[in-house]
Amino acid sequence: MPLIIITGLPTSGKSTRAAQLHAYLAERIAALPPSPSPPPYRLHLVSDESQDIPRAVYDLSPSQLPAHVRSANASEKDARAALYGAVKRVLSPRDVVVLDGLNYIKGWRYQLFCEAKNARTPSAVLQVGCSQERARAVNEARLRRRDTPTTTEPAPATDTEQDDDDTAEPYAPSNWANLVFRYEEPNPMTRWDSPLFTLIWDDDAHQTRQVFDQLWDVIAGDAKKVVRPNQSTVQRDKDPGGDYLYVLERETQDIVKGILEKQQQGEDGGGEVSLPRSRDEEGAPLVVELPAGKKIGLAQLQRYRRAFVALNRGGIGLEAVGKLAATRLRESFVGYLNDAFDKDG
Repeated sequence: MPLIIITGLPTSGKSTRAAQLHAYLAERIAALPPSPSPPPYRLHLVSDESQDIPRAVYDLSPSQLPAHVRSANASEKDARAALYGAVKRVLSPRDVVVLDGLNYIKGWRYQLFCEAKNARTPSAVLQVGCSQERARAVNEARLRRRDTPTTTEPAPATDTEQDDDDTAEPYAPSNWANLVFRYEEPNPMTRWDSPLFTLIWDDDAHQTRQVFDQLWDVIAGDAKKVVRPNQSTVQRDKDPGGDYLYVLERETQDIVKGILEKQQQGEDGGGEVSLPRSRDEEGAPLVVELPAGKKIGLAQLQRYRRAFVALNRGGIGLEAVGKLAATRLRESFVGYLNDAFDKDG
C-alpha cells in the first residue's frame, strides 16, 4: 500500500484533512472482505505531533537560532530526518502511511517518492488548498488564544476560528511568513508529485468523500499501478554461472593456456591457433592470429591478459551485452589479442 504525502501552506488545515483521511482509510480497510490471514493493510499516521517535533524547529529567524544553525538549517533537517525514519520503518506494500506535515520542499517530496518506489508501493500527494489570508488569520487566532490568560473570558470566535483546532500550536509570525515564502507548489507534471489530489478549505463532506474515493482507487482499486524499483539501482547479473570477476579470470586464463599448448604442438612459431568458443557449446572456433615466425611466451600473454582484465573488470565497454556470458568474454579477449599482435607485429 502507498505513501500519501499531505502538503499545503502552514495553518491551512492539513492536520484536519489528515485526520479525515485517516478515518476514511480505516473505514475502507475495515470494510474489506475478511480473510484467514492477517489484515491485508495496516494504517499509520505520521506527523510532527506523533514525533514530538515542535514548530519552532522551522523558525530560522535571527532571534531564535545562531547564524551557523540558520545557515545549515540544522534543526529543520533533523526534523525531516525523524519523519523520514518514521515513514521508512513502516512503509511496505501492506502498509498505508499518511504523512501529515508541511512537506513544502519538492526535493523532500522526491526523496519520499523514491523511498516508496524502492519499497515497491505507490505514492500520492494530497494538497490542501487555502488562501494566504485565511491561513494567516488562523495562525493569528492561535497566537491570540495562546497569549490570552485563561482567567480572561475569550472573545467571540470568528468564522475562521470556528473551523480551527483549538489545541494546535501556532507559528511565530516571522516563521509563518518565511515558510509561506519558501513553499514549493506540487506540480502534477512531475512523477514525484503525481498523482496529485486537491482539497480546498471550503470543500464539504460530499466533495471530500469524492476526492478520498478517487485517491483510494489509485492506491488500492482498479487504477492501482504496479510499482517497480529503478532499474539503475538493481545489480546486473553479469554471468548466470558465477561471479563475474571469477569468470573473467577463468576464461582469459583458459585462452592463454590454450595458446601455449597449441604452440608446443607445432614446430614453427606464428600462424593461426584455433580455440573452442565455449567450454560447453558447439560452434565455429575462435581464431588467434599469432605473429609470423615467432612464438609468444607466457610472460607476454599474461601481460596482455592482465591489461584486458583491468579494462573489463567493471564490464567497461560491454554494458550493451546484458548478461556477460563466458562465451562473450572469450570472443572479446581473442579479439583483443589479435589487435595487440597486429600492432606489435
